[in-house]
Amino acid sequence: MLKLILSIFVAFAAAYALTPVMMKVAVRVGAVDQPNERKVHKGIITRIGGVAIYGGFVVGVLLMRELNLQVWGLLISGTMVMVLGLVDDMRGISPKVKLLGQIAAALVLVYFGVQVKFVTNPFTGGILPLNIFSIPLTVFWVIGMSNAVNLIDGLDGLAAGVSAIAAATLAVVAWTQGHYTTVYLALFLAAASLGFLRFNFHPAKLFMGDCGSLFLGYILGALAVMGLSKGATVISLFIPVVILGIPILDTSFAIIRRFFNNRPIFQADKGHLHHRLLEMGLSHKQTVLVIYAITFFLGSSAVLLTMLTTAQSVVILIGISVMILIGADRIGIITGQKLSGRIHGNKAKNYIGG
Repeated sequence: MLKLILSIFVAFAAAYALTPVMMKVAVRVGAVDQPNERKVHKGIITRIGGVAIYGGFVVGVLLMRELNLQVWGLLISGTMVMVLGLVDDMRGISPKVKLLGQIAAALVLVYFGVQVKFVTNPFTGGILPLNIFSIPLTVFWVIGMSNAVNLIDGLDGLAAGVSAIAAATLAVVAWTQGHYTTVYLALFLAAASLGFLRFNFHPAKLFMGDCGSLFLGYILGALAVMGLSKGATVISLFIPVVILGIPILDTSFAIIRRFFNNRPIFQADKGHLHHRLLEMGLSHKQTVLVIYAITFFLGSSAVLLTMLTTAQSVVILIGISVMILIGADRIGIITGQKLSGRIHGNKAKNYIGG
């Protein structure tokens, strides 16, 4: 236990110490973020701070010295994703090349034994082997999570804070299921994210960049596969989805919204949850804190689900789903339209996110 606590502290300290270093490096290599119509910051801010998160996580993992094949696969493939994002931050790469790189990293992870081999039948509770679908489902999951966290990285401290809360929740749930390796890894990721967050919370001194957001999402997705998708209960199928609810739902709603508005799925817009909360009149910091609270609520719900019977868990899942859909509809993140009168009390009019 002492060794674990020391490793967690070192992961935090390493990220905390590396972050100001990356600020200086970013200036020298020209890795800066320019403001535009989609972004809320005003001036030029350095990015590639995600390298500090990566460094803190890796240092924590190596200190434990209990590295099995799956952990090595996580480190190697996670490094590939981080480097891919770093190149994109510094030079820019096409979406196709980025996707191919993510697929390659995910296949490395699978090669080292991290994959979803079965899911539970939500009707009978029995085990459904995935067979030939195991590899593509695993690749889709980790790539999807990687890009989902990348999409929510739109406000100071948002992606880092949400990822830290999600990682801590993953650790708690993995601990209840006896997956202690996942517990350690998730705590290292949370500690590294918090070390970086000291400099990234509003007003941010630097951004994590794609090297940080892609890495965070990738590791969260991989940890969910390693520790939370192996249970033989019905509800175990939904636990990772609840824990990682904010990035998953925000991405899903973005796809639906762009489809309804006849816009390309990969075309950026200002209809994400954080954009809508800002439009409701919340400040930058208030918006981030509200999303933290939602993430904490979802995480707490996930922990609760592991302690209840299947019937009770299903009732709670239905309740959570209804609340999410009602809330998403009211603030307009599903269709991209809302009644401004709901927020400002003005004459109702339609709004389509730009």
